[in-house]
Amino acid sequence: MQSLWLVVGLAGAYDRQSLKGCPMQDTRASQKDAYDLILEAIDSHIYKPGDRLVESELADRFGVSRTPIREALQRLETQSLLTRDGRSLIVASLDHSQLSELYVVRGELEGLAAKLAARHATPEEVKVLRDMLDADQKLVGDPSALSRANRRFHKQIHLASHNRFLVKQLDLVHRSMALLATTSIAAEGRGEETLAEHAAIVSAIEAGNGDAAYQALRDHISEAFVTRLKLDAAAVEAAE
Repeated sequence: MQSLWLVVGLAGAYDRQSLKGCPMQDTRASQKDAYDLILEAIDSHIYKPGDRLVESELADRFGVSRTPIREALQRLETQSLLTRDGRSLIVASLDHSQLSELYVVRGELEGLAAKLAARHATPEEVKVLRDMLDADQKLVGDPSALSRANRRFHKQIHLASHNRFLVKQLDLVHRSMALLATTSIAAEGRGEETLAEHAAIVSAIEAGNGDAAYQALRDHISEAFVTRLKLDAAAVEAAE
């Protein structure tokens, strides 16, 4: 009888421990899901700079409880992707100085990624880049789709650099790029120019020419910045 009670007691303790662990795991999973869902919504411009994010509305939209939504919003605020407007949280925006600083850092880091990719990319990784170029030709008339393809293309170069620390820093930079309300690829003729610049980058990586790859990607980012400045200037003029 004593042995029976011992077994029952151990089983009960095991069940209590299992139940105790489950909510914690679910909460962590929900928090990660909520964070990724909100970040993706900002990145895809469902929520644009200046848009107010309401905890209850986000919970309803994504089918997640309010606790992980609240934690995700706090995390996004600490990363400066959200900012306070009184008691409310809104999607942050970048002023001219912040935009310039972002593009300077992006140009250097992206250029370094291309340079390292020229040294370390495998033939298979280069083939993936080539296949992306071919597939993206069909997206020239769809700026939103081409913008998403552009992010995939750059991410592939980051991975081909085979430098995990650089990839992590570039992830942070591209997270901040989500705060830009529009894509420069939407400018007239920019889609075709982007693909031509991508082709030059891939050719340099394929040739193993690190300096040329670095410069090609730097030039690509510079052209994107110039286009964005022109778009912003046109928007200001139109608003006056």
